[in-house]
Amino acid sequence: MARTTPVKNAWRAIVWLTTITVGLTVVIGAGSIFGSASWAPKLALDLEGGTQIVLAPLLESGQTVSGEQLSQAVSIIRDRVDASGVAEAEVTTQGGSNVVVSIPGVPDEETLNRIQSSAKLEFRPVLYTEVASSSTAEPTPESTDGAETPDGESATATPAPTLATTPTATPTDASDLNWITESLFDEYTNFDCNSLDNFSVAPSDEPLITCDADDAFKYILGPVEVEGSTITDATSGMVTSSQGVSTGQWGVFPTFNDAGTEEVAAMTTRLFGYDETDPRNRFGIVLDGRVISAPTTQGIITGGNPQISGSFDQDSAKVLADQLKFGALPIGFEVQSNETISATLGTNQLNSGIIAGLVGLLLVVIYSLFQYRLLGLVTVASLIVAGVLTYLVIAYLSWRYGYRLSLAGVAGLIVAIGFTADSFIVYFERIRDELRDGRSLTGAVEFGWKRALRTILAAKAVNLLSAVVLFVLAVGNVRGFALTLGITTVIDVLIVVLFTHPMLQLLATTKFFASGHPISGLDPKALGAVYRGRAQFRSPAATKATTGAGREAARRQTIAERKAAEMAGAAKDSSSVGKES
Repeated sequence: MARTTPVKNAWRAIVWLTTITVGLTVVIGAGSIFGSASWAPKLALDLEGGTQIVLAPLLESGQTVSGEQLSQAVSIIRDRVDASGVAEAEVTTQGGSNVVVSIPGVPDEETLNRIQSSAKLEFRPVLYTEVASSSTAEPTPESTDGAETPDGESATATPAPTLATTPTATPTDASDLNWITESLFDEYTNFDCNSLDNFSVAPSDEPLITCDADDAFKYILGPVEVEGSTITDATSGMVTSSQGVSTGQWGVFPTFNDAGTEEVAAMTTRLFGYDETDPRNRFGIVLDGRVISAPTTQGIITGGNPQISGSFDQDSAKVLADQLKFGALPIGFEVQSNETISATLGTNQLNSGIIAGLVGLLLVVIYSLFQYRLLGLVTVASLIVAGVLTYLVIAYLSWRYGYRLSLAGVAGLIVAIGFTADSFIVYFERIRDELRDGRSLTGAVEFGWKRALRTILAAKAVNLLSAVVLFVLAVGNVRGFALTLGITTVIDVLIVVLFTHPMLQLLATTKFFASGHPISGLDPKALGAVYRGRAQFRSPAATKATTGAGREAARRQTIAERKAAEMAGAAKDSSSVGKES
C-alpha cells in the first residue's frame, strides 16, 4: 500500500534532520582526526582559567592618563581581542591606570601580539633606512596598481646623508633631512634592534629611531604627520587593478576621517615628489614603536581610501587591517606582567550547573508524562535530539570560531529546556482541540500543526530577537548567554519542524494512538468529545454522574465551550417554560 502524503513528508523531514546531524558529526570527527577539532567544547575563563596580561600606560615625561583615555583604551583592546576570534575574554581596568586582559586557555602568539602591540598608532615619513646588521634583507616585491605598494626593502643601504653636528637650518617639513643631526645618526648607527623592547616611544614632534617587526631594517623616521586615531575603518581583501581585475595579491584598505584625509593628502603630495629610490618617498606605519609597514608612495592620495599592498597573505593582511582599525589608542602601553590564572568558578560550579540542568530536564519529563501520558515520550525524544544537535553545534563553533562555553552559556542552555518544552505543549494542545472538535487523529495532527506553527514561530521570533539584541549590546559572559539562547531557539524550531511533527504524523497512523487508547494521551472521550458516527463527535449530555471522563471533559472545556453550553442550557430552559405555559 502506497504511503500517504503526510507519511512521506514525515520521513523526508526525518531524513533531512538525520543528514544535518550526521554531517556535523562527520565534519567534527574529520576535524579531530586531521585538524585541531575536539568533541568537547572549549571552556571559558570562569570554568577553565587562562592567561592574564597587565598593561601599564607608557607615558611621556609629565603626562598622566585620564579616565576617558583608559575607557577608550579598554574598548579598543576589547575590539582587538574579539577580532582575533577569542570568545569570553575579559578586559578591565586596575588601579585607575592599568588595563587587565584575561584570556581563556593559552592564547596563541598572534593573539598575544594583538594585545601587546597596543601602543599609539602613528604615520611618520621615512628619512633614512638600511638593512639591520643582524638580518638578511628580502627582495622588494613587485608594485601593484594602487596608491601604495609594499613595505619590502632594498638590500642596498641608502647612502648616508651629509650631516652636521647641529642642523644647518630649521626643518621646514617632516621629511627635511635637517632633522638628522650627527649625534642622532651616530645613535642610529649604534642602535641594536634587539634593544627595541626597552625603547621609549619618542615625542610626536621629534624624529624616531626604530626597526621593523622582524628586526630586518632600521629606520630614522620624521615627526608624526598622521595620527592613527583618524582611521575610521580598515579592511583586507584582494587588490584589483584600475580595470577592476583582481591581481591575486592581498592588500589592506584603511579609511580616514576628514581630518585624516587632509593630512594623508598633504603627506603623500610631498612624498610623491621624491624619486622612488629615495627613502623619503616612503612613510612608516608605526605601532608600539615599531614599523609594521613602510609602503612607497605611488600617487597622491586625496580620497582618504589608500591601499597598502605587498607580500601579504590572507592572515597577515587581516592582522594589519585589525592593527590599523583597532590600534589607534589614545596612549601607549607596555606589558607589565603575563601570568597564568586559575578558574574563578571551576569544576564544582560547572557540575552544579549540569546537575541543575538535569533536574530541570527530569521535571519536564515527569510533567510531560503526567499531563500527556505516552504522548509525553515524544517530548522526551525531541529533547534528546535537540540536546544532541545543540552539543554538535556548540562543538563546531568552538572549533571553527573560537567559541568558549561559560557558566552563563550553560545557564542559557538550561533555560532553553523550558523554551523547547513550550513548543511541544502548544502543539499538543492544538491537536487536542482538534480532537474535541470531532476530527480524527490524522486530521487533528495536520490541522493542529497549521495552527500551532504560527504560534510557535511568533514566540521563537521574540526569543531570537531578544537574544540578538542582548548579544549586540552586551559584553563578556552575557554575550555567551545570548549566543546559546539564540542557538537553542533556532534548533528548537528545527526540531519541532523536522522531528516532533513528523513523529506525530507517523504515530497517527498506528492503531494504538489512532484508536485513542486511554494511556495514549489522545483519548477523545477523556478530552470531552463523544463519537456520534462518520468521524463526528457531539458534546456529552448533561448527567448527574461524575465519571472520571466527565470530570476531565468539564475541566478541559474552553471559555467559549462553557459559554456555548450555558447558552444551550438557557435556551432549553426557556423552551421548557414555554411548553408548560
